[in-house]
Order: sequence, then structure tokens, then C-alpha cells
Amino acid sequence: MKDVSLIVYPAADLIETKRFFRELTGADPYVDGSQYVGYKCGDMEIGLVPAGDKREPAALAYWTVSDIAASVQGLVGAGGTVVQEIVDVGYGMLVASVKAPNGATVGLRQPPKT
Repeated sequence: MKDVSLIVYPAADLIETKRFFRELTGADPYVDGSQYVGYKCGDMEIGLVPAGDKREPAALAYWTVSDIAASVQGLVGAGGTVVQEIVDVGYGMLVASVKAPNGATVGLRQPPKT
């Protein structure tokens, strides 16, 4: 695992939440879709998803990994439970989430292979 590089927040109202995060980050989103809105903040990415999304109801930090399947398998082997199976969210970006034995959920993301 490399680092935490993405934090995703659910948004009941994407328009209002985009206005808030534009003020917070001082920038317009670099991705502005109906299912994902993304802001770059240095090496960190802040994402907004519709609140009806199947992800966790609170902010979720995503760890960037080079092999998401091996990472999920390793975390499950260490007592974790898969919350979201590996899914391609677009352009080869793979994400998944795993719940730790203490109940905390961590996100994993694997950038597209080049």
C-alpha cells in the first residue's frame, strides 16, 4: 500500500455540496459528473458521490494500491470483511472497500495500468 490519496464524501445535494467544496478548495472540480465530482488538493483528491451510492454513509479514505485483488485478499485474510467488491469506476480505475475487525471501513483504489 502506498498512501491515502482520496477521501470520498457522500452528498445528498451535489450542487450545494459542490459550492461548499469549491469554497473550501478554492478551485472548480476537475471531474464534474452526476456520479462523481473530484477536486485536486496537492497530492490528495477529494471526491463527492451521491448519498444514495452504496458506499459508506460517512467520509471514506482510499488507500492507493498497486494490486487491488491482492490487497483485498490480504485484508480479508487479516480478519477484514468485503464491503464493496472490486469495481471499475471508469477508465480502468478500480475501487473496493473492506471493513476492519474494529468496524472501520477502508477504501482501496488501483489506478489504471499503463
